[in-house]
Amino acid sequence: MFGFKIVQQNCQGLVETLGKYGRTVNAGLQFYIPLIQRIRTVNLAMRPLQLSQYSVITKDNADIQASVTLNYHVTNAQKYTYENTDSVESMAQLVRGHLRDIIGRLELTDALGSTSKINADLAAAIGDLTNVYGINVDRVNIDELTPSSAIQGAMDKQLTADRERIATIARAQGEAQNIKLTTDARNRALIETAQAQAQATKARADAESYRIEKIRRSLAQVDANYFKDQSIHAFVELAQSNTNLVVLSKDEMTTLGEVPVIKKMLEQDNK
Repeated sequence: MFGFKIVQQNCQGLVETLGKYGRTVNAGLQFYIPLIQRIRTVNLAMRPLQLSQYSVITKDNADIQASVTLNYHVTNAQKYTYENTDSVESMAQLVRGHLRDIIGRLELTDALGSTSKINADLAAAIGDLTNVYGINVDRVNIDELTPSSAIQGAMDKQLTADRERIATIARAQGEAQNIKLTTDARNRALIETAQAQAQATKARADAESYRIEKIRRSLAQVDANYFKDQSIHAFVELAQSNTNLVVLSKDEMTTLGEVPVIKKMLEQDNK
């Protein structure tokens, strides 16, 4: 008399005879001898496993809580069932140990900012070690690394201090830039004013030079008779004025005798 059992897809059956492993059967209809044999079914599909938060110490002695999710599947139903009383827990302990070792070599700030690298290092560290349990870890993901409340408070204070320091530096740089712009503007205004004054002075000097040069050229073209005529007019005006005292040089004294003659000539001209 035979019994039968259907082994589901993606599962394997372990045939036991009087409690001893005999053979492995695949999915489908399988026969066995009742009371003497039984078929134990092992699921080979991938399964997730959530490792609850547990304490991990960083290189700088900071206590953080780690939360990890695993995806694994059974690769050897015989090893998974018979060679370990709890292969899943053994695998979890292996993952926890390697994670503590990896994070223990990192500073707190590095650990919190390097979850992707920690995932890769953890997967590489586990490697094929879980094959001894008949299990393969397909994916490891660190869901969360949470510092303790005391460390979180210290980090918040440090973050606030850093923000205030950055804000203070930014304000100081802004004030320095404002002072620099104001100083540059004043310097440009002074330079432009000095340049304008220099140009005005040069223009006046050029005009005066032009006037002097024009007078010089005009005087160079005037003969001695012109100056004599000017002297006669000057003596005439002097004779007609109310001046009681006139100071003349020795050379100019000789021209005084010309005044009466000049006056008569002027009077005749007027008639």
